[in-house]
Amino acid sequence: MSSSKQFLVTLAIVALVLPTIALATEFVVGDAAGWTKGFDYAAWAKDKEFRVGDKLLFTYPVGAHNVFRVNGTSFKDCVIPPVNEALNSGNDLINLAAPGNKWYICGVGQHCTLGGQKLSITVLPALEAPAPAPSSANGIYTSLYQVLIAAMISVVVWIQYV
Repeated sequence: MSSSKQFLVTLAIVALVLPTIALATEFVVGDAAGWTKGFDYAAWAKDKEFRVGDKLLFTYPVGAHNVFRVNGTSFKDCVIPPVNEALNSGNDLINLAAPGNKWYICGVGQHCTLGGQKLSITVLPALEAPAPAPSSANGIYTSLYQVLIAAMISVVVWIQYV
């Protein structure tokens, strides 16, 4: 396949997938404070809406902290799982793949127990992109987008047979 054909195929795929990706949010846990002890993660999460497809980014100095995914009981009691289950890159990205309650703790020293370094969230189902009303101006843009996608796919198919 020539480079122009590859480019058009890639462009068509990106155009089809991009609207779905745009709905996801990446949350930096603790915002500017990051993942650290002495921060109120319950207050941080309180006004946020976590959905399937979103991501959590735990940022911290390597070696200073880690991240464990735990169940509700381990969260409540700060029970540290085996060390080989720890995320410890300092830039741990977790994809929220299923709805439900999720719990995360730091397993370093007493960071969970005394430092309050633990996060509990509820993940909601993914948002579907709402279909615009036919009379809205947004509907015109959606129609143009669909025409553009159809045209790109037609060009790719046409090029393959030329």
